[in-house]
Amino acid sequence: MTADTMRSALGTLRHNLPASLVVFLIAVPLSLGVAVASGAPLAAGLIAAAVGGIVAGALGGSSVQVSGPTAGLSLVIADLVHTYGWRATCMITVLAGVIQLGLGLVRAARAALAVSPAVIHGLLAGVGVVIALSQLHIVLGGSPQRSAVENLLELPAQIADIHSHAVAVGLLTIGVLIVWTRLPRRLRVVPAPLAALAISAVVAALLGWQVTRVDLTGMLSQWQPPVPPEGDWHGIVGAALLVAFLSAVESLLCARAVDSRNANLDRELCGQGTANIVSGVLGGLPVAGVIVRSTANLRAGARSRLSTILHGCWVLVFGLFLGWTVHLIPMESLAALLVFTGIQTINLGHVRKVHGHGEVPVYAVTLLGVVLVGLAEGVFLGLGLAALLALRRLTWVDIRVDTGPGGRRHVTVNGSLTFLGVPRLTAELRAIPPAVPVDLDLNIDFMDNAAFEALHSWRLDHEAGGGRVEIDELHDEWYALAASGARMFPAKTPPKAPDRWWLPWTHRKAVPQQGALESGAREFHQRRAPLLRPIFSELAHAQKPSHLFITCADSRIVPSIITASGPGDLFTVRNIGNLVPRRGAEPPDDSVLAAIEYATQVLKVHTITVCGHSGCGAMAGLLSAGVAAGGMPGLRRWLRHGHHSLARYLTEEDPPGSTPLDRLCRVNVVQQLDNLRTHRRIDEMVRAGELQLVGLYFDIAAARVEVLAPTLSVKT
Repeated sequence: MTADTMRSALGTLRHNLPASLVVFLIAVPLSLGVAVASGAPLAAGLIAAAVGGIVAGALGGSSVQVSGPTAGLSLVIADLVHTYGWRATCMITVLAGVIQLGLGLVRAARAALAVSPAVIHGLLAGVGVVIALSQLHIVLGGSPQRSAVENLLELPAQIADIHSHAVAVGLLTIGVLIVWTRLPRRLRVVPAPLAALAISAVVAALLGWQVTRVDLTGMLSQWQPPVPPEGDWHGIVGAALLVAFLSAVESLLCARAVDSRNANLDRELCGQGTANIVSGVLGGLPVAGVIVRSTANLRAGARSRLSTILHGCWVLVFGLFLGWTVHLIPMESLAALLVFTGIQTINLGHVRKVHGHGEVPVYAVTLLGVVLVGLAEGVFLGLGLAALLALRRLTWVDIRVDTGPGGRRHVTVNGSLTFLGVPRLTAELRAIPPAVPVDLDLNIDFMDNAAFEALHSWRLDHEAGGGRVEIDELHDEWYALAASGARMFPAKTPPKAPDRWWLPWTHRKAVPQQGALESGAREFHQRRAPLLRPIFSELAHAQKPSHLFITCADSRIVPSIITASGPGDLFTVRNIGNLVPRRGAEPPDDSVLAAIEYATQVLKVHTITVCGHSGCGAMAGLLSAGVAAGGMPGLRRWLRHGHHSLARYLTEEDPPGSTPLDRLCRVNVVQQLDNLRTHRRIDEMVRAGELQLVGLYFDIAAARVEVLAPTLSVKT
């Protein structure tokens, strides 16, 4: 081993060793708690934690994810233990691992991510509620019932028959968990779960409280090999699939959350499957990625999977040689830890996220289904509702009817027009009075036969009654194709912006050569005015532009397009050649100066931009010494303001590959920036840093905007 390799290994160990100890201290109490909630032997939780750390850590596809027993599977395991027994449940864990390993080998990991996160969050919250309700009975000194509903109904009687010592140690544990997060940082080096269990154990021992103790003696001598489950094999296979599915989804989502850039999901699924096989054979709980431990591992400074593997080794050493210390922990403290952990699964951050995507109903239905009916049933209810909501969104249609001058109706249909939207479509269209002209805009990405038949039938009826219907399809021509009998598109078409606002009149459909402005104004009123009206309402009383934009009157230059600006952004001056007359220039011209004074002194703009362009006719006139101006005396007089640009051009050589006209167009922009500074007020503002001068050059053929520096070097 070289010196560099040795230093690298020591540097990695320096970060991973402390992180592994932090995760170990969190994993031990939580693994014991999950074992209690699952109705499994306590040793099963430690076995799963050790296997998850060593096997899944070594073979998985994430460098920082920590695997182990998880509360999300505790309800399933508890039901399996009650139905088949513990040793048979271990065999089901082995089968689930085989399924996961097979899915990983065929690279099916990403398919598991198709499950809505709202279902997963609702599932975990529901499991947390069920665990909290069941373990609350242990905290109160009683025994949990079979279901969450029964636990809730029995709670008043349990509270009435309080066992003081059990309640005291449980409340003490919860109190420490709450207070620990508010202590100084140096004290929080010890994880809250470990501190809560240690303090409650010490207090219970000192005060002689009568509590139930955890028994972890004989961890190795109690081991027995798994046995095949007896009973309905359909149910057994279903149970294995459920365990494999839930643990796989939880692991993959956890890997994406803590290691989104580097995680290899297929390898992670193979690692989880192998760990579940080993854990089942050794008599451990099912293994999955655990977000609490993974996040703690990341925050503690873990750099590689070595931290995860070391944490598993510490758990193994603890279980083999220090298991006797667990006997000091009251069972009521573990139950209180589970109550606290269960309540924390209802994460308001998750609720806000699903609310932002309109999936709170999925979250709520999954949570209530898990609590009131069962885990599998709750998951299926959530998945079903998620699928229905997705179908609704995919077939969403928005129909708006506006009344114009003379009672003319303007109908806009956006979205996907399917049989699900036919009732609403026909109701809106049938409400239009007969013999009224109708403009129907279809901005849709799909139309099925039922929607076409309903729309076409209404059109024929309306026109037969004396009305006129003009249909304009802004997306793809679904209606026109169906009406002509042509073959329809096989599926929804990708969305695209309406091809109206930026295209020249000559490139649009059905725009008359005569009256183009009137047609454009009508299109503005129909399509864009409703969207822009709130903006113009704000601008109606005052303007606050940030830029004075001086550019050429050339019809090919559209400032709002080449700068991606909107109403109120640019105070624009356009003239032939984007010229700025110098102070005291002949012939005198105050039109540009007036705009400059108003923009800088009244509107308080902070930037003046001069924008030139390729192929400028004014610059061609300068190069021809006025010949190109012909019999236009006004243009010849105006071009005198470009003589300084021409003189500057003559002193410099054309770079290779550029034409004389292109070079002069660029030189002219920089010269106009110099002309601006001949005006004393502008020069003072520039020197004081109150005003910035910018030169732009628009290459028309390349549709490219360049920023020109005063030295004519181009910044791309």
